[in-house]
Amino acid sequence: MKYIVAVIKPFKLDAVREALTPLGVQGLTVSEVKGFGRQKGQKEIYRGAEYLVSFLPKVKIEIAVDDSIVDQVVETITATARTDQIGDGKIFVFDLQGAVRIRTGERDGEAL
Repeated sequence: MKYIVAVIKPFKLDAVREALTPLGVQGLTVSEVKGFGRQKGQKEIYRGAEYLVSFLPKVKIEIAVDDSIVDQVVETITATARTDQIGDGKIFVFDLQGAVRIRTGERDGEAL
């Protein structure tokens, strides 16, 4: 099992969710986060005054998947979330040692 964490632009969330469903992804966790990468924030103008926004709004998606679909999930997120602009985000893949469905006690792959 793998644990995939993707940080993407907020307006891409619905498209990513819709693209993951046919792959067999049955659930995901979404958090609204702020951060910066290579772009180091951005300048914005408000009422004629220019100011620097250091942390940009992003969405963090967390998904636990079976090893057999990891590459498909990563490729799908990459293709769907890409805008070809700076700040598109990152995807991290971790080994997942175990999972338990609290309601039924199912473990590992059955819990996903």
